[in-house]
Amino acid sequence: MNYFLLFVEFFKIGIFSFGGGYATLPFLYHISDTYHWFSYEELSTMLAVSSITPGPVGLNVATFAGFKTLGVLGSIDATLAIMIPSFVIVILISKILKKFKDNFYTKAVLYALRPAAAGMIAAVGVRLFKNSIMPYGLSIQALDSRGFILFALLVLISLKLKKDPLVYLLIGAVFGILLHFEHIFNLFV
Repeated sequence: MNYFLLFVEFFKIGIFSFGGGYATLPFLYHISDTYHWFSYEELSTMLAVSSITPGPVGLNVATFAGFKTLGVLGSIDATLAIMIPSFVIVILISKILKKFKDNFYTKAVLYALRPAAAGMIAAVGVRLFKNSIMPYGLSIQALDSRGFILFALLVLISLKLKKDPLVYLLIGAVFGILLHFEHIFNLFV
C-alpha cells in the first residue's frame, strides 16, 4: 500500500462522482472489493460518522478512509486527492459557464446528469440497506430483525413527521449504539 495508489484512487473518485457525497460510495465499494483497505461494515461506519460530521460527506469519508488505510498522512492524501478535481473543475466551469449559461446544450447536459446521479445514490441506498439488514448474506436466517424493525419504524416515522433527514440519522445512530451496547452487555452476562 502506498500513498500514490491511494491518491490515484481518490482522485478518480473526485473526477467521476457526480451527485454529492453519497455518489462516492459505489467507488468506495469498488476500492473495498479491489484493495481490501476497509470492509463494508467499516465503510458503513465511516458514512454514518461522515454524515453527522460538519462538512461535505464525500470529503469526510475520504478523510476517514485515508486515515483507516494509511493514518494521518493517508487522510491528508485522500482528502487532497478527492478535493483537487472538484476545485479545478469548478474554477474552469465557472469561467466557461458564464459564457454558455443560457446555451441549450449546456442546460441539456446538466439536466441529463440528474437521473444518473439519482440512480447511483439509489443503488448505494439499496446496498447499504442490504449490508445493514442482512450483513451475513441473503437468507432469512441472516436477517437482522432488530435492524429491520428499526428501519421500518424510521420509514413510518418519516412518512408521518417529514423532518430533516439528519433527525432520522441521529435516531438510527442512537438505536444502533444501544443495540451494539446490548450485544456487548450480553457477551459478559
